[in-house]
Amino acid sequence: MSVSHPLRTLAALALLSLGAAASAQQVTFKDPTGDDNGPGKYKYPTDTVYKPGSFDLTQLSVKKNGDKVDFEVTVNSTLEDPWKMGVGFAVQMVMIFIDTDHKEGSGFTDAIPGLYVKFAPADAWDRAVILSPQGAARVKAEVSSKAASMKDAILVPERTKGSGRKIFASVPLKDLGGDGDVTKWGYQVLMQSNEGFPDAKEVLTRRVNEYEGQHRFGGGSDGLCDPHVMDLLAGDAKGDKSEIDAQHNMLKYECAEDGSVKSMATLTMVRAK
Repeated sequence: MSVSHPLRTLAALALLSLGAAASAQQVTFKDPTGDDNGPGKYKYPTDTVYKPGSFDLTQLSVKKNGDKVDFEVTVNSTLEDPWKMGVGFAVQMVMIFIDTDHKEGSGFTDAIPGLYVKFAPADAWDRAVILSPQGAARVKAEVSSKAASMKDAILVPERTKGSGRKIFASVPLKDLGGDGDVTKWGYQVLMQSNEGFPDAKEVLTRRVNEYEGQHRFGGGSDGLCDPHVMDLLAGDAKGDKSEIDAQHNMLKYECAEDGSVKSMATLTMVRAK
């Protein structure tokens, strides 16, 4: 009895340890600084609320936390709230795309309206999470009216917050579908800007024009052929400087003479190694 009791205790502790590991699955992806220029030449709007580094993605962390999944996005600038959104940040909006099954022909290759990118068939997304300073009701209404065909796959957290340089929120694990193992999924993070007065067909995204303006990004096209994305994950997502070239190559696009799409930027996911 005196021998078996501690053995049983050790076995129980081992099981508890395994359970804790399973409930705390986590993946982290990094992105180099200084690449918040889309395909390479994008510029920030001229208004002073758009601080340098505001759209410079540096890290995505995804953690399974019991029956929820926590998302945390880090940028290369201290967050501010110049528009009094009341959640710790204002100018950023983050769209996280997730491939939960890695099956070609499953999921969406079109992005959320307003981004003007697509996904490679092998990296089609099954779920997307929008981290916006706008209230959840406003974001959900935008999704329902402008992305009706994909609205069931787009998750809007009830509360998104910002603090320091981090934007974070949680969503129910069951709503993400898949096998529930966040370490096996593919991810892509698109940095955009919170637009309170978006185009009638665009989900709260700020446009990129040929020339930057007070509230418009510059360095792109006045047509709708260029990706409206300032930064994303690329390469092995370890934060290596080589990933800057990988980003620029992924966001390459070509416009027709009339400003329509000739060749749209096509994205792939990053995965834990």
